[in-house]
Amino acid sequence: MLANLFGDFVRGRNFSHFPEIIQNGIILHRKIDTYMDQHQSVKELKLKLYEELPKVAGVAVDLYFDHLLARNWDNHHSISYESFLNDFYRHRSDFEPYLTVEFINFIAIFRERKWLNHYPTSFGLEKSCQGVSSRISFPNKLKDAPSIFYKYEADITSVYKIYMNDANEYFLNLNR
Repeated sequence: MLANLFGDFVRGRNFSHFPEIIQNGIILHRKIDTYMDQHQSVKELKLKLYEELPKVAGVAVDLYFDHLLARNWDNHHSISYESFLNDFYRHRSDFEPYLTVEFINFIAIFRERKWLNHYPTSFGLEKSCQGVSSRISFPNKLKDAPSIFYKYEADITSVYKIYMNDANEYFLNLNR
């Protein structure tokens, strides 16, 4: 659960100093990012949003898809969203000492404030956009992303469904 999320906190290509489970999470995270970046429908959506969200349209799409995944969790998973979250918040791992202090602090706040509980809501989308915006090193319009989401919600939802269908098929076949 943590290793994939940790992928956002690891820079560079050499992560061989991490245990294999963390390496696998980083690799999976990067494969998902790469697949999403190369998906034609996602590329077209990013282009459509770029004028209103310059430099951060891709980040916004990622956050939109997280929001839609949480909102439509039951369509993708047999375990309820609430059960998954309870497992996530309780989950502890032997490899946590290998994680960076920055990530450990992030996860502690993540668990304490139960951020994922809010992902399916408008409030959660707003907070995730504000939070990521504040971590970006350049001025950006990501805090405006929720209003852009509602403006293009039908288009974004349509692309999300196409992407999820294609991604599910791709990653299932990848592991065969």
